[in-house]
Amino acid sequence: MAKKKDSVEIYQDKRGEWRWRMTSPEGQIVGAACEGYKDKGDCEANASRGKNAKDKWEFYEDKTGHWRWRRTASNGKIVGAAATGFPSRDDAEANATRQGYAG
Repeated sequence: MAKKKDSVEIYQDKRGEWRWRMTSPEGQIVGAACEGYKDKGDCEANASRGKNAKDKWEFYEDKTGHWRWRRTASNGKIVGAAATGFPSRDDAEANATRQGYAG
């Protein structure tokens, strides 16, 4: 059986900026843009960023005790972050892998 893939939706927010969100086959949001983009092409490029060796990945425990991840480009700009908290670091890393984290 073929493995089902996550889907990416590009949409405009209330301010008219472009954003993306990644949804699992079960309908759960597993990733989202950290910011809005004026240009749809810039949003699409960020959504399809995939693996990038220059990006820095940070895993941290939030104030509620859940694990999250944050992805920073070489220019210091945050280009991705966990849409939700996870019960363990391993769960946060598994979610980040869907976004391009290579370990």
